[in-house]
Amino acid sequence: MTIGEAVRERITGLCHANGITVNKLSTMSGVTQSTLNNIVSGRNHSTTISTIKKLCDGLEISIIEFFQSELFEDLEQEVR
Repeated sequence: MTIGEAVRERITGLCHANGITVNKLSTMSGVTQSTLNNIVSGRNHSTTISTIKKLCDGLEISIIEFFQSELFEDLEQEVR
């Protein structure tokens, strides 16, 4: 799994766990709907840490909590 895929799955999983839509998370976090839709659909392959921080703020979790997931344990090497 790539980091982009892991981030995408983590965002959708957190939305599901919190009973909110991706569009609701956009409103809660201040991340534009188009940016968040691009991340979740896979069109954006390089989400910035500042965007992830905004999403965490909207979800009222820390960045550490965001990355504390099995999704991030066995990522593919990005540089070859």
